Amino acid sequence: MYAIVDIAGKQFKVTQDQYVYAPKMEGEDGASVEFDKVLLVDNDGKVEVGAPVVKGAKVSGKILGHVKGDKVVVFKKKRRKGYKKRNGHRQDFTKVLIEKITK
Repeated sequence: MYAIVDIAGKQFKVTQDQYVYAPKMEGEDGASVEFDKVLLVDNDGKVEVGAPVVKGAKVSGKILGHVKGDKVVVFKKKRRKGYKKRNGHRQDFTKVLIEKITK
């Protein structure tokens, strides 16, 4: 069984006992979260598509921690002008364990 769920504007395909790195959300480690914007549910080949969401479907999870992603280097240069800028960025994510998908 899997579901496609909308978490903070991004869509994730999730199954039970799977880890998801979602955009940073409020909550402490060990807190439970519930996502009700379920766009699609597949239960052993029986697919149910929402318009826009599946009624009564929920995905439950638990926050395992807040982490940072890999560094993205932004490098700007203009040739023959002596202009160089180097900048880095690390995005904040929340590690979520998907515990249960209910229909």
